[in-house]
Amino acid sequence: MTETIAKYEARTPVARLKNIMAQDSVQEQFRNALKDQAPLFVASIIDLFGADSYLQKCDPALVVQECLKAATLRLPLSKSLGFAYIVPYKNKPQFQIGYRGLVQLAIRSGQYKHLNADCVYEGEDVTHDRLTGEVTIIGEPVTETAIGYVAYMELVNGFTKSIYWTREQVEAHAKRYSMSYGNKNSAWTTDFDAMAKKTVLKHLLSHYGVLSIDMMTAWQHEEQPIPAAAMQDEIAAEANQGEVIDLGTGEVQGSEPAQEPDQAQAGPAF
Repeated sequence: MTETIAKYEARTPVARLKNIMAQDSVQEQFRNALKDQAPLFVASIIDLFGADSYLQKCDPALVVQECLKAATLRLPLSKSLGFAYIVPYKNKPQFQIGYRGLVQLAIRSGQYKHLNADCVYEGEDVTHDRLTGEVTIIGEPVTETAIGYVAYMELVNGFTKSIYWTREQVEAHAKRYSMSYGNKNSAWTTDFDAMAKKTVLKHLLSHYGVLSIDMMTAWQHEEQPIPAAAMQDEIAAEANQGEVIDLGTGEVQGSEPAQEPDQAQAGPAF
């Protein structure tokens, strides 16, 4: 028993993740979501996990679960692209869509003619028509410090809407609603402007835009993490004759095959 425990403890988090990713049931879920692009996406998950010491403190099974959310939305997880992130929050991974990912989902809906969000810098001023809702930026930036954020959309049917939030409004919103705000590994820390633009754009779309199923799904994934029970059941069921895969270690734990009951012992057949 001691030797078995030591064997499990000696495995690295990356090795445990690879073991889980190698299971047929897990591979099938990624193939269903991404078709021929699945192998490349799976490889990117391993690279992402291997390069993030904070993410490695999370349960690898939960990391895979959060990555699957990005896969179902066909959003790459490369931090440099900014489409989606897996953020460790108190040693629990959390899927988070990025600004570019939100724009990508809106574009796919085919409902938007123009869609944009941007920073408003020191030296610039914003006017807002309370009747039409039109936001206008005047002046010229004098620094690269953002003092606010503006979002604009125009639907293919001609409807337009724009909003403006100050930096303070964005920060107050993030503190109240974002679990990852204040986390030094979060995109709020590493790329505040991108997250701020996503916040105002998301607010604009949720109040005035046409929401596709993918957009609503992405927001639900961010706000309500889904338990890993379904994935755990699939992996456990895949093991042969009573073998169970430990999602914490990625190991296959063998057990004796279940014995068929004697005909005399078997209960009545209904």
